[in-house]
Amino acid sequence: MVSSQIFSQRSTSSPYSYFGVGEEFGTRTVEQISMGGVGAAYSSYRYLNFINPASLSEVRYATYVFGILNNDLTVKDSQTKQSSNSTSLSYFGLAFPITKKMSVTFGMQPTSAVGYSLINTLNNSDGDPIEITQFSGSGDVNRIYGGFGLKVFKGFSVGFEADFLFGNIQNNVLNIRENVALATKNVEDSNVRGGSVKLGVQYKVTTPKKLNISVGASFKLRNSLNSTGTEDLYSLSLGGSGFEAPRDTIYSGPLSGSFDRPLQTVVGLGIGKLNKWFAGIDYKFQDAMIASGYFDNSAESFQYGNSERFSLGGFFIPKPNTISGYWKRVTYRAGLKYERLGLLVKGNPASNTFTSINDVGISFGLGLPLGNRLSNLNASFEYGKKGTTDNELLEENYFNFRLSLSLNDLWFQKRKID
Repeated sequence: MVSSQIFSQRSTSSPYSYFGVGEEFGTRTVEQISMGGVGAAYSSYRYLNFINPASLSEVRYATYVFGILNNDLTVKDSQTKQSSNSTSLSYFGLAFPITKKMSVTFGMQPTSAVGYSLINTLNNSDGDPIEITQFSGSGDVNRIYGGFGLKVFKGFSVGFEADFLFGNIQNNVLNIRENVALATKNVEDSNVRGGSVKLGVQYKVTTPKKLNISVGASFKLRNSLNSTGTEDLYSLSLGGSGFEAPRDTIYSGPLSGSFDRPLQTVVGLGIGKLNKWFAGIDYKFQDAMIASGYFDNSAESFQYGNSERFSLGGFFIPKPNTISGYWKRVTYRAGLKYERLGLLVKGNPASNTFTSINDVGISFGLGLPLGNRLSNLNASFEYGKKGTTDNELLEENYFNFRLSLSLNDLWFQKRKID
């Protein structure tokens, strides 16, 4: 219950969260984000992997994970810039082995969030405002998930994951005009529901020099997000402190919409030594989403296109079993990412040019061992840029600081002495 309340807090300030169901976060742990987001071919006996459920077959300890995010965001156009900050819960989950070849997991995490506030001002020839329109939105979409990973035979694993998505999104448009006594406000309030299924495979071989070479892939099957709610248009008067006093209802009625999401595929390759180092590369791709209903009410200003993501990263542990130096047991992580979000926006209404919104970033992190040497406190630092000021659009520069706990313990151990 506490976690649900935390999820409902504002977790984004991005103006690009205006589109669809908001800014999408992806399903990656803090450890994976520190490595650029790799995960299709990555597995560990004590860390979770949200990208490929087949990796669960390697989990040997009961593992509880908990992550939080602090986002510092600077948004700018060609002339001005503004900054904001938000903190939110990223995820929590639990996994544990039930046999030597199979582990299960369940948990909860946000998948997208809405949190924008934009103002458009129309001035007269003297530069005085004659019309002000404020666009604002809030809400999020979360998921509850469960899955398992099974080692079919030595080196080959399969996985399955299913989730249920739910959330509430509200979009508002407030319009104020010169010499008009009352303002008008349009409110769209909708509940989002849906679900998805993910399948995963991994194959790993060990060379005579004890190098682990792994390949993997995950497939999120085609799914839909459906939304139902209400739309209200009414007049109101504004107080000096921004207090709103509704007056007359102009329109009230139902609204509905849906997102059809095509098959999403992630493939990856990795190489490393157990408990020593790992390097991997991932490629994710997906065809364009199809929006209908009120989700598509701004089709003249934006479009959906194919999306793709490249991730490169890894980790290194100097001396994992040493007792002479703490920092030699620390896990050092780093990575790069480049992503086309599949969103094309037209910044200038008079133009027919749609600009692809891309996201590029660099990250690094630390895995700090706790008392029992299995559990870790993980810190991640990510800096990146999303969007562009070209075509009268907005550019975001962000710095994300993340913390997570990965707590491990042995369960279901039969006592040798009563």
